[in-house]
Amino acid sequence: MKPSVPGTGPGDILALIRRSGVCTRAEIQQITGLSRMTVGQRLAPLAEQGLLRDAGPQGRTGGRPPQGLEFNPGQGVVLAAALETTRCRTAVTDLAGRILRTGEPQVSVQAGPRETLDAVCSSLLRLLRDHGTDLSAVRGVGVSLPGPVDPVTGRPSEPPIMPGWDGFAVIEHVSSRTGVPVVVVDNDANAMALGEYVRRGPDGPPLVLIKVSTGIGAGIVIDGEVYQGVDGGAGDIGHVRTHHEGRMCRCGARGCLAATASGWAVAEDLTALGVPAASGHDVQLLLAAGDPHAARLTREAGRLIGDVAATVVSLLSPGTLLLGGDLASTALLSGVRERLYRRTLPRATRHLQVELAAIGGDAALVGITRSVVDRVFAPAAVNEWLAGEGPGEP
Repeated sequence: MKPSVPGTGPGDILALIRRSGVCTRAEIQQITGLSRMTVGQRLAPLAEQGLLRDAGPQGRTGGRPPQGLEFNPGQGVVLAAALETTRCRTAVTDLAGRILRTGEPQVSVQAGPRETLDAVCSSLLRLLRDHGTDLSAVRGVGVSLPGPVDPVTGRPSEPPIMPGWDGFAVIEHVSSRTGVPVVVVDNDANAMALGEYVRRGPDGPPLVLIKVSTGIGAGIVIDGEVYQGVDGGAGDIGHVRTHHEGRMCRCGARGCLAATASGWAVAEDLTALGVPAASGHDVQLLLAAGDPHAARLTREAGRLIGDVAATVVSLLSPGTLLLGGDLASTALLSGVRERLYRRTLPRATRHLQVELAAIGGDAALVGITRSVVDRVFAPAAVNEWLAGEGPGEP
């Protein structure tokens, strides 16, 4: 099903083509109700600015097949950063989220927002220079953070594993350090979920991604949009209370899912068994090495997560449930499946795909790029720019 178009300006047509992947002129007419001539008038300025490109013949008909149009991802780049608690991945991407160049600056959120973001921005600008592209080609900067983010201000909102970050003006700081006016900030699970959704193509079913790393969070994508909740707290399942009251969570409460099933919780349990581990990343390395204790404890963590995931699935009825983050593994997947199927009605999981995330560490980069492009090429922004009313090229 193609998305509907609330307006009929060039920007609205561009949004339709972007979300559909490829559209023919006839499809645009059918969806919008515009005449053939009006569709041509709307498409002309988009083509002139290089925002569209020919996608080749579409479908099979008795005569000449219609030509498709698609968004041109080569009209600029995005600087993207996926920040974890103890490491970061930075990239230059095209407008479709294809990664052109990557870096891994040595950072830790424990150092505080200024030092961490300065290192991230330096890495992004260095990648841009190495790619041979200047700042004028950058459409925006996207940053994903390992904590809740207010969707209005882009500021971290009481992140339990990011001391000193609460309320910090990330957008303003990154913009001042890079010289790029458009900066988008989001939670890492949201960015990962959106990245996985994008890679599956348009018109996919609702998707939930549960990220299990140092903390636990979920990203929810419905009709191609991240569901944020009223204050950006949607998907914060790491602080759902369970029946386990032992370990104190980093939020200060007891019984949180993150206190018993996150990467740092599994790492503490491993250390107590004589297998040193300090983070979810250490657990990931142990899993890759085939450590039996890491596999057993990760599967146990998966069972606990599966208990909470059963409620998520029953409430949202998604088509896909993905597991991502440092602990994403066959051990985690088997634990989640074991409890999820046991604690839900067959109807709830009849059409549900439960699997590991497909693109792993790149998912957040792809997703945050998509968020930047959605912002820059929003219908109103494109319409104003083409009409000469906006502040400049989107």
